[in-house]
Amino acid sequence: MMMSMSSPQQTEAKNRPSRARMDRLVLLGLLALFVIGFAGLAATVGWAETWAQIKSLTIGQIAILLGLSLVNYLLRGVRWHLCARALDLPLRLRENLLHFIGGFAMTVTPGRIGELVRLRWISNLSGRPFERSLPLPFIDRVFDVAAMALVLASAAVMSQAGVSGALPVAAVALLIAIAITRPALVRALVTMLWRLLQRWPRRFAGMRQAARGMDRFSKARLALPALALGVIGWSAEGYALYLLLAWMGADIGLATATLIFVFSTLAGGLTGAPGGVGGAEAAMLALLVAQGVPLETAVPAMAVIRLTTLWFAILLGFIAFPIAERTSHKGLHRNGLENAHI
Repeated sequence: MMMSMSSPQQTEAKNRPSRARMDRLVLLGLLALFVIGFAGLAATVGWAETWAQIKSLTIGQIAILLGLSLVNYLLRGVRWHLCARALDLPLRLRENLLHFIGGFAMTVTPGRIGELVRLRWISNLSGRPFERSLPLPFIDRVFDVAAMALVLASAAVMSQAGVSGALPVAAVALLIAIAITRPALVRALVTMLWRLLQRWPRRFAGMRQAARGMDRFSKARLALPALALGVIGWSAEGYALYLLLAWMGADIGLATATLIFVFSTLAGGLTGAPGGVGGAEAAMLALLVAQGVPLETAVPAMAVIRLTTLWFAILLGFIAFPIAERTSHKGLHRNGLENAHI
């Protein structure tokens, strides 16, 4: 008898068509918000000045910015692979990279549904239960926050920018990341929330199950490489902003540019908006102006760096998504046939 899909997969598959339409609407809405916001700022500053800064960039320079973003994505994809292997998920590096990049298509959707899609791909391709991979997106986020905290703290120490709150934010983020990798503490927090809310029992049961697998990620042989990959990846994005500003005639230093990029990315995430859209742009623009970058340079720089980071990731996600879907269906069919003989 062919193995049936687990209930989380069934739910995700059942809701996929309507959810996909909603996700596209949200994506288009956020893209429109980004474009309208940029247009409004450009009109305020002056279209001629803004467009002149953008036109001054060469194709080679844009390629460098996209290349640095790609370095970040690939390094974090390798980290995703290491964490998947730690969960005994028998997938190759290229398959995990495909899943990681493909999930970017859902970056700006509510609830980060891309992570559930990644887990469905993993389950179908590996033949492992959906629940086996539940800790994966959680620990990936933890390593991301920890890596960004380390980059932010280092940049704040080396920079003369004096961005208020950078070091406290970095310290809090790092402490949270360390605490979350302690399974007993996570289970206690989940239990406490369940007792307070007394709702969504299956969701809380899944969270407790995910917490039980967290201890393996706190071991140095995995945690140190995972952190290093994240630190290098996010530093590459900070370097991209530094280069962009220098090309536009506003060299504020590598440490300050990195601090601004990481701080604004974290600030955008704290707003709860999908992809940090709105919050990250506002924070970056304010910080750039505070460092003496003219508004006619800060506005196009902010727009270009967000296009070559966030929106470039989403574009790559849309390219990888159908490939991952086809591979997933083939894996589900293969595993189904294999299980039919058991």
